[in-house]
Amino acid sequence: MDNNEIFETFKELLISEFEIDPGKITLEKHLENDLDLDSLDMVDAIVSLKGHIGDKVNPGLFKDARTVQDVVNLLKPLWK
Repeated sequence: MDNNEIFETFKELLISEFEIDPGKITLEKHLENDLDLDSLDMVDAIVSLKGHIGDKVNPGLFKDARTVQDVVNLLKPLWK
């Protein structure tokens, strides 16, 4: 799975689960400042991605993620 496929899957999750306007979601967007996602939202997002990344992922791994690109980079080695 390449970064673009991971981004598209994460983007679809943000659209469906958090009702974020698709036009607002780019790799450069800041999760909290631009997309209004807090740390609890990120835990929910990671849990929603269990089918793609496995069941034993610690959501705390994503605590320092600030942008969509950061999340994609963290997801890549976990992606099935």
